[in-house]
Amino acid sequence: MPKVPAPSLATNVAIALNAVIAVVDGDQPKVLTVRNAGRALALPYGPFDPQRHRTFEIGMREWVERQTNVSLGYVEQLYTFGDKGREAPAAALAGGEKDRVVSVGYLALAPHAADLPAKDALWSDWYSLFPWEDWRRGEPPLLRKRIIPELDAWVALGRNAEAKRARKARLNLAFGLDGFSWEEERTLDRYELMYEAALVTEAQRDQENDRHQVNNAEKPAGDVMGYAMISDHRRILATAIGRLRGKLKYRPVIFEVMDKTFTLLQLQRTVEAIVGFKFHKQNFRRSVEKSGFVENTGETTGDAGGRPAALFRVDRRGLKDRAAAGLAIPRLRRTEEPA
Repeated sequence: MPKVPAPSLATNVAIALNAVIAVVDGDQPKVLTVRNAGRALALPYGPFDPQRHRTFEIGMREWVERQTNVSLGYVEQLYTFGDKGREAPAAALAGGEKDRVVSVGYLALAPHAADLPAKDALWSDWYSLFPWEDWRRGEPPLLRKRIIPELDAWVALGRNAEAKRARKARLNLAFGLDGFSWEEERTLDRYELMYEAALVTEAQRDQENDRHQVNNAEKPAGDVMGYAMISDHRRILATAIGRLRGKLKYRPVIFEVMDKTFTLLQLQRTVEAIVGFKFHKQNFRRSVEKSGFVENTGETTGDAGGRPAALFRVDRRGLKDRAAAGLAIPRLRRTEEPA
């Protein structure tokens, strides 16, 4: 029987823990970020210590609180990220360039953008990281001016006709082209296409020798295509945004980011901020009132500048009975005006 070669010990495997902590501040969805020693944006992250941490989640909570002074409430495991080549500069937290870093990502939701005593922690608007994802004022001009033309050029660079067709199919599905509709939960698909086509800073950093790379002098500034993050943290964030957007449709998680009382307009604006689209006001109101998730408190906002609005709160019994249901997402048609 042939000998099976022993595994190489030149590379160690380290486990890192990442947290995507999302809030909606006014009309802006935000995510908790930290600046590393080089002042680059990162998600809160740190190594898993099997001697000290009984579970991954315990380790992640400890690291977040240590780096940001934010205590987490609702948390769910997101995904495990272990692609080869994602280590730099993440390997620094594991101890060396030869470490293979596997990250366990978590999604956490909170109702407020809490004050951040930690000097290097900040709340970042996630549309500053993914500007093409915000359709609340219509289709982002960046899509037709830069992204779609450059992705079309990337399609044309396919090595043969079959590869070009495969690239075009992915492009159409991810960006809602040629008869497909834009699906907000495909956030990761869109980012990964842009990465492969070297349209984002992370690709320029990680794939300098890729033959499809476009001359850096022809690239827009980093903040035009969204601010970059260390390692693959923007990919982790794209995964979280897509997960949250999709989950709104089949779980009542939206109430994890709401105050104890709220108006239906505030609820609508919060869902719109996450999904990235304006909704039909009356259709949204009807769907919420029929959902069984909320109840009228009998109180109003008492605003002096306009008609007082009714205040609602979560109906805990309805939430429990319909835990496997979400909210209807009545998007405005392009021919309709935002409410």
